[in-house]
Amino acid sequence: MAGRWWSNSAVTHALMALFAMGSWISVNSLWVELPVIVKVLPEGWNLPAFLSVLIAFGNLGPIAVTVTHHCAPGRLNERLVIHSIQVLAAVTSAFLAIFWSYTVTVAGVERSLPFLLFTFVLAFVCCTSNVTFLPFMFSYPPQYIRTFFIGQGLSALLPCIVALGQGVGELECKTVNGTSQPHFLKENFPADHFFWFLFVMLSVSALSFLALTKRKTQSAQLTAAPESENNSAGKSAEETQPFQNGGTPVSEEQVEVEVRPAAPTFWTCHNIYLLMLLAVSNALTNGVLPSVQTYACLPFGTMTFHLSVVLGNIANPVACFLAMFFVMRSSSGLGFLSLAGGVFAAFLMALAALSPCPPSFAKHFVVVSWILFTGLFSYLKVVIGTLLHEAGHTALLWCGISIQAGSLVGALTMFPLINIYRVFKSSEYCADNQCM
Repeated sequence: MAGRWWSNSAVTHALMALFAMGSWISVNSLWVELPVIVKVLPEGWNLPAFLSVLIAFGNLGPIAVTVTHHCAPGRLNERLVIHSIQVLAAVTSAFLAIFWSYTVTVAGVERSLPFLLFTFVLAFVCCTSNVTFLPFMFSYPPQYIRTFFIGQGLSALLPCIVALGQGVGELECKTVNGTSQPHFLKENFPADHFFWFLFVMLSVSALSFLALTKRKTQSAQLTAAPESENNSAGKSAEETQPFQNGGTPVSEEQVEVEVRPAAPTFWTCHNIYLLMLLAVSNALTNGVLPSVQTYACLPFGTMTFHLSVVLGNIANPVACFLAMFFVMRSSSGLGFLSLAGGVFAAFLMALAALSPCPPSFAKHFVVVSWILFTGLFSYLKVVIGTLLHEAGHTALLWCGISIQAGSLVGALTMFPLINIYRVFKSSEYCADNQCM
């Protein structure tokens, strides 16, 4: 009974989702906790810029993995790499929970060096997970990669829910000297408790991967036993009748050399098209739109902003779950989905560009637009991942590279626009923007 329960496919799906949850939960947790930690660390609201740069440097991990695959194909032990980065992430999160508020004086300026160092390590792990977790999924049937993307959706949803329970960003407007000013409420629990939650989630992810590898090893051993018996029986029969072919004697002259057909190339127009769609969708969902979410939503109030964040994060795993039942294989259909998602992305970018005075009618559409934008591109990513799974291990490696490259390009594109050229203007809390 216990063995039957342990080998149930539902258990595999659950473990897969928990394993995938650990892929980006670290970076997502750091972003949602920013309103709390900026009040303590000396960098203040310059910290998001530091975080963006450190995440960009985290791409050294995917570069190293890709170079290794190119220079020494088949030599990289993906399971060992995954175990290593998961342990590294869990240990780093524990140190983060203890030392995040410590500061060091560098060149006469107080800096939160421990926090920045731990952030880089966690970003390195998250970026590397895209080019290690996905290729590992090739050893499982295609339906499990959809569960994998559901788990990745949870890596954004769970920190968001915990941060809401913590009371991050909650404020009330108080009138002081005739002007309305924001007063941020004290959080329900401190940042170190939130980082201990991150440690627990990363540990659960690591244990889930360990359980997956253990179950796979046991399954391989059970299937290997009957196969070895059949092989030995077949071998003994061949030894007694070495030149029998279906009961008909053959001579050596009749034996033909088997010519194996050349393996099909991965770089077809269809696969390149899928990788381009994947890169563009991740540039928008992981780089461009998250950078301007506050500009697009805060002019309509903090409730609108929170709804767009929470419901958008819920739309991600829901869309992945829908892909469990229906996979769109049509190239034109995938192009239409990306075009529809691009329309909502353009609408949200327009609202961000018009901040702090967007048109009032947009208030009724901004939250729905975030939900549809996130849901459409989440479904698109799952479907493309499923199709690339069918193309082989190399395809999943390039799937991870495209995800990471698109996210990096999107983030690097928005960084100078927001932090250097100040293209977007923020809406102040509790302030009357006097928009006409």
